[in-house]
Amino acid sequence: QAQQQAQQAQQVQLQLQQQQAAAAGGPPTAVPQPVATSQAPQPVSSSLYVGDLHPEVTEAMLFEKFNNVGPVASIRVCRDAITRRSLGYAYVNFHNPMDAERALDTMNYEHIKGRPCRIMWSQRDPSMRRSGVGNIFIKNLHKSIDNKALFDTFSAFG
Repeated sequence: QAQQQAQQAQQVQLQLQQQQAAAAGGPPTAVPQPVATSQAPQPVSSSLYVGDLHPEVTEAMLFEKFNNVGPVASIRVCRDAITRRSLGYAYVNFHNPMDAERALDTMNYEHIKGRPCRIMWSQRDPSMRRSGVGNIFIKNLHKSIDNKALFDTFSAFG
């Protein structure tokens, strides 16, 4: 799954480059096709976004939870610049991408301070974050539908 996401991201990025080149009057860029390998799929990074956090969750609490999966390189709970209150999300960086993948697979929606945390790969490429690719907006859901229910429903589609 991580390998498919990486391949899709690469294809989208190349398509964007082709569109930019065409708009600038340049020649189209060749799109390389994914190559099958015998290696296990590798995540594109070792950085995870952890959201829906209780305001009192600290770096130390997250370290205690995530370090059980594998060695953590760093953790940052994002805070308001003035009040220093938590913004409800954090970034957890692992030394090993496979540890990050294991944390994503085993800890997504695990409760921290009474709230299920939502874990995703951190997308550091600003052009990919702003592209809108892969985002689906759903509204008017019943109150009983939460992030985990949506995840379970849509994960079958990739």
